[in-house]
Amino acid sequence: MTDGDDETDLPAETLDSRLDGIAEDLEAAETEADLDAVEETLDGIAEDLEAADLPTPDGEDEDEDDPREDLEARLDDLRDDLEAARGPYASDVVDDVEAAKATLADTEWTEDGEGEAAAAVAAFVDEVAEILDTDLAGEDDEALDAAAAAVTDAGLDADADAETIDALLVATDDLSAGLDDAEEWDDLETHEQLRAQGFYDVLGHYKDYPVEWAALKEWEQQGNVEMVLLALDSFQSEFMERHCLEAITRMNDDEAFDAMHQRAGKRDKPGIKAIGKMAATDAVETLLEYVDADSDPGLQKVTFKALGEIGSEEATAPLANKLEAENEQIRPHAARALGLIGDTRAVDPLAGVLADGETDETRAAAAWALRQIGTERALSAAADYVDDRAYLVQHEASRAADALSVEQPA
Repeated sequence: MTDGDDETDLPAETLDSRLDGIAEDLEAAETEADLDAVEETLDGIAEDLEAADLPTPDGEDEDEDDPREDLEARLDDLRDDLEAARGPYASDVVDDVEAAKATLADTEWTEDGEGEAAAAVAAFVDEVAEILDTDLAGEDDEALDAAAAAVTDAGLDADADAETIDALLVATDDLSAGLDDAEEWDDLETHEQLRAQGFYDVLGHYKDYPVEWAALKEWEQQGNVEMVLLALDSFQSEFMERHCLEAITRMNDDEAFDAMHQRAGKRDKPGIKAIGKMAATDAVETLLEYVDADSDPGLQKVTFKALGEIGSEEATAPLANKLEAENEQIRPHAARALGLIGDTRAVDPLAGVLADGETDETRAAAAWALRQIGTERALSAAADYVDDRAYLVQHEASRAADALSVEQPA
């Protein structure tokens, strides 16, 4: 606030101009101190806006703008942009570790799942020890506590140690993915219902745990699609869903395809997953109908992956269009699907996303897809970003550069 000014008489244009200036300052900010200065200025503008005597719409003209409302909306948007520009912080790493500890404590693992979860924790702890150049020891919770403490004790600065924090966050992402993939069991409530329908009648002496999995494998061996589908409908765990879909995929006969295709036609996500695993080209036309299902992002994501696994170039153009989808959450899935298909027509749109994408997640997915396509032009487009600001993009670009160093086939 300038001495001598009557802030209550500030016109909306003056406040709007000040917000333009702070937007430029925010874009130019490079350090946390710069961002703190932007925040202080925003607070001052907010005080001046509250005190300003601005005109209000008379209510007769519905199209008349409310200057105060417009300025408050701009101020809120700038505060959101400010928060997005901050960090990442070492505390984000610690929060991810605490989330992993909660997952370990709250999940009922299968016998294999316990080992898989422990392996994910051990890999994470080793990665943290390497990044921070320290020694860590312990098992599961103790090891995670030690890793979190080491991150805290390192006193990492959001500016000076940004690359180290990024590497630690990649490690926590890998930990979360490892725990997600570990086998768990939470479907005991359906046991009696399945017994009444004869699902367990096939069992004699078995060694597999849980018994539901043993029964599923017996029904698969006998080629009984109906019973496998019963299991798919009945169980709610990702563990059993995955094994049911794998069984259907391995059976992959006309009856299995017809059952999954019928489900896919009703937007059934497990059915669409199975269609993808079957690489069923006969289902491409059905799946293409869901590419533009913008009201159901979950359906789009599973559809994109299925189309990628099928590998039909018929899906290239529709998926490339989704690289600029309004919902930024589905753009990385479209990019990865294009990488799985491998159609060289996708090189240019993927390279465009890598150059101008709004989020680093989408840009990293585009770099991954270019690397999967694997032609010299695709690899070169990705390799140009070895010095990118985003660690994930750097990682994919480096792998593309490594692939380029190997003599390309004619």
